[in-house]
Amino acid sequence: GAVTCEESAKNYSSIPTSLSKNVTKLYLSNNNITLNDTDKKVLQLFINLTELYLNENAITVLHNNTFCNLSELTILDISSNYISTIEQAAFKGLNQLSILYLNHNKISQLDSDPITSLKKLMILSLQDNLLKYFDVKASFKLITLNGNPWNCSCGLLSLQKWLNTSNVTMEHENDTLCAYPDVWNKSSIKTAPIQKADCDSRGSIAITTPSTSAILTSSLNSSNNNIRSSPPLGKTWVFLLGVLVFVLSTSLLIFFVTKFPLWYVYLISYNHRRLKEYEPEMSDKEFTTDLSTFPSISNTNEQDSIAVFEQTHTFVLDEDGFIEDKYIDDPGLTEEV
Repeated sequence: GAVTCEESAKNYSSIPTSLSKNVTKLYLSNNNITLNDTDKKVLQLFINLTELYLNENAITVLHNNTFCNLSELTILDISSNYISTIEQAAFKGLNQLSILYLNHNKISQLDSDPITSLKKLMILSLQDNLLKYFDVKASFKLITLNGNPWNCSCGLLSLQKWLNTSNVTMEHENDTLCAYPDVWNKSSIKTAPIQKADCDSRGSIAITTPSTSAILTSSLNSSNNNIRSSPPLGKTWVFLLGVLVFVLSTSLLIFFVTKFPLWYVYLISYNHRRLKEYEPEMSDKEFTTDLSTFPSISNTNEQDSIAVFEQTHTFVLDEDGFIEDKYIDDPGLTEEV
């Protein structure tokens, strides 16, 4: 028989491990359960569960294989949570599930695969989420879609077609309205005038004419092999600019390496060159002054006078600024005198 366990509003942060594993109906509503890895392991022990109520908890993600061992489960209520992500194998193993409540969550995108894998599903509630598009390929009896910001453009055409051609009943049909575009914001998603011809022409343009942004920033699909094989716009100029910068940098480096030592020698030898330029001026001046002090010698010619000047007035500028007479310091000259 049915075994019911009522554990709602107990402020649980995880599923208690002390619960009887023979329970068939488990109420865990209005707690703080997140369905983390620990919760997943505990859930696998309730192999006899037929109804599970986890509404009004703190679930944000439905991970793969969360309910994989609950093969007898027929009703799953995970409404009024904060679910934004449903992984591909989140409902794996729920072979008998017929009613799924996902209403009042934060779902903005829902792939059809997790839903179509539920072969026995009859009732699906997606009310009050953030869905703009939904492409479903399953046969339900009842679906609830109101309270979502539906975009009644070409992306919604498949859902509209499914609603009108299948045996499904859309609950609150008159309240399930388009949010975009504004001109249709009071139209039901089931009857909004989405033109299939317009969507087909737009689709063909999108396939045959790649956008500029796609050429510049992303790789194209296999139908655009010619564009993919050519280099993206602007890459050649970037390469050439890089080569130019590299060549200039290398040239400047070589220039400084070869030229800097010469500049260094120039700076070191600067004072020495000034002395060489200054010596003739000093010698000429001293020569004029000294000739006036010497007595005239009739038997001396011009060459002898120059010889006497060079011997008696050879000098260098010492580091302390005084003139040093080479004649005085030369021991050979002293001995001759």
